[in-house]
Amino acid sequence: MKTLDFIKLNAGSAEKVVGSLQQLLSDYQVFYANLRGFHWNIKGSQFFVLHKQFEEMYDNVAEKVDELAERILMLGGVPVNNFSQYLKVSKVKEVSGVSSASESLKHVLDTYSYLIGEERALLSLASESGDEVTVALMSDYLKEQEKLVWMLVAYASESK
Repeated sequence: MKTLDFIKLNAGSAEKVVGSLQQLLSDYQVFYANLRGFHWNIKGSQFFVLHKQFEEMYDNVAEKVDELAERILMLGGVPVNNFSQYLKVSKVKEVSGVSSASESLKHVLDTYSYLIGEERALLSLASESGDEVTVALMSDYLKEQEKLVWMLVAYASESK
């Protein structure tokens, strides 16, 4: 018995969506690790604000990792679950040794810019496949992330 037999999605189309979800899963796992590093290592006058913000962000990313893995399973895939594979696939690169506010914010904004582009592409692919659930998931991510990017840009602008 397969979930796809009951949720009325084409297996071939679902496989393409799964491939994009796997990419996002890898990207988010590396982003999570980067955010943890920023949280741990931030220094300077913006420590209290950014330390807390990075924690909120990595908690949010951890939820997304779980949602992406579960969606992969629903669509008949098997989520990758080892970091060595994430590092091979992820287009988000590992970052270490960053402790300044401006450098960490630049990495975060660059990563969100990339993720937003990938999520828009996945939203289109899922829409073409008739996969409204993945469309809704990506739409929710985009709504939240566009607002966060706007806030981070405003914060970074005032902090210079």
